Amino acid sequence: MSKQTLEQQRAQDAWNACANYQKEHVNAAKTLPALIMNSGLMQVLAFCHEKGKAQADVAEHLRAWLAGRFPGTFKGKDFSTFMQALMQASPAQYQAINAEAFAWLKWLRQMAAARNKGSD
Repeated sequence: MSKQTLEQQRAQDAWNACANYQKEHVNAAKTLPALIMNSGLMQVLAFCHEKGKAQADVAEHLRAWLAGRFPGTFKGKDFSTFMQALMQASPAQYQAINAEAFAWLKWLRQMAAARNKGSD
């Protein structure tokens, strides 16, 4: 079996992450990229953590993906540990993490909408 490309890995992870999403999760996944562009990654992760179930679930899946992609930066995917690592990241690391968040969320938006289409 051939090794998956990074895009395939993102797609697979997003597909798995959204397996049990409800409509609220899909809406959260759709709005997250714009929120990050307007407010920044750390602010949006804090907002999602405080906001509630659907947003917190989507943010947790994003943290899990990013923690796996940047194991040297993140020692865990729980909210507090993750936020501390972001605050201590170099500007170059933070920029790479931010770019990866957008790349993964692009897949999550599409996969979540596709998997949830039948439950409208």
